[in-house]
Amino acid sequence: MSSPMARATGSSGSALDGAAPLAEVIRGDMVESVHLGHLVVLDPSGRPVVQAGNPTTPIWPRSSLKPLQLVAMLRAGLELPDRLLALAAASHNGELIHLEGVLQILASVGLGIDALQNTPDLPLYPPAALEWHMAPHDGGPGPASLAQNCSGKHAAMLATCLTQGWDIETYLSPEHPLQRAIRGTILEMTGDAELVMHTTVDGCGAPLLSTTLLGLARAFSTLGAAPTVDLRSHEARVGRAISAHPDMMGGTGRDVTLAMQAVPGLVAKDGAEGVYAAGLPDGSALAFKVLDGSARSRPAILAAALRAAGAASLPGVYPGGLDGLGRVPVLGGGRPVGEVRAVFADPYESRR
Repeated sequence: MSSPMARATGSSGSALDGAAPLAEVIRGDMVESVHLGHLVVLDPSGRPVVQAGNPTTPIWPRSSLKPLQLVAMLRAGLELPDRLLALAAASHNGELIHLEGVLQILASVGLGIDALQNTPDLPLYPPAALEWHMAPHDGGPGPASLAQNCSGKHAAMLATCLTQGWDIETYLSPEHPLQRAIRGTILEMTGDAELVMHTTVDGCGAPLLSTTLLGLARAFSTLGAAPTVDLRSHEARVGRAISAHPDMMGGTGRDVTLAMQAVPGLVAKDGAEGVYAAGLPDGSALAFKVLDGSARSRPAILAAALRAAGAASLPGVYPGGLDGLGRVPVLGGGRPVGEVRAVFADPYESRR
């Protein structure tokens, strides 16, 4: 009998197959825990320069798919200011700028919050959740679709449907024209074979499509480089919007926001269950999946992968920002007694 994990990954076998250590948790002078996973870093030509685990294993990329979904929406006629385009690709904190932005997207096509079909939730950011309870904003104080972190994407999906004259009651059906367009865009941008694409439902209720990490990195390579090499493309529009508005992509204290503030032109997106993808302006890119699904090690792995991709040498980069991003202390008695440390292969070793 196959394991639950093996069944979840279909014919490709278990997600554990070929997994490698991506990060260690150091407490005192000992390794306390190890985070396994898969990772790939691409150079500007698309050649893998760092690989850990098996980057061709199909994974659920979760919200890291949002920028690709947004490309499909732009191709279908969505038109919004860049700040709101970034929110459409975001897993936002639920801060006031995010809630107001979602309302603006809906109002642009004459809709209210009752049109949203994403799963009701509270804001991700604890102070925003407290504010939501204390001063309800269009739907509080309990869980609401507006406050849930994917509400920008859902508002943009609704706006795209109205632009095309598509039904908005069934916009989450995998057979809806919007979702079929998204599927085609993801296959095109990742270069993954359709036979490795599985379909399920994401936490927000929207269809979720699987990719490989290699394919996800290829897609983010396009998004990162497009503002320089393909200025008028929809991919360039998405890349510019995301990198120019990191506060809309996450919010206060979020590593995705801090990374893009530290590296000009970076296009990055976090995903649930330990997923990350990012593309740099020169076309270098990365993607990884932490198999235990925890977010604890993601900032340390992201910072190390960005350095492996050459981010530290880009014009205008803030090295202190990268250092701060990758600093994940392990606490004992309320003070640092260790750290979470990325341990995947040195990029220079793979070039020898």
